[in-house]
Amino acid sequence: MPNNNTDTEKERDFRERYAQELQKKKKQQQQGSQQDDDMAEERRKVNQQEGKTPGRRGEQIKQEEIDREIVRRNRLRQQKNGN
Repeated sequence: MPNNNTDTEKERDFRERYAQELQKKKKQQQQGSQQDDDMAEERRKVNQQEGKTPGRRGEQIKQEEIDREIVRRNRLRQQKNGN
């Protein structure tokens, strides 16, 4: 994944807004597999858009943020269940 230090200011703003949007999705969903389903659905949408317009930076950023959100959710779930 590219380093956030190489993002332009516009890309950083986009990244922050999209990360917040992904976190809101979690709050709107119930616990359990729906959390994973909403990320899978979001990834499908991004992949579909990438197929239409390959190489766009926005879709690359979205993929990176989806990956981060999945990791963040898994960590929270592990902390809740195990630690």
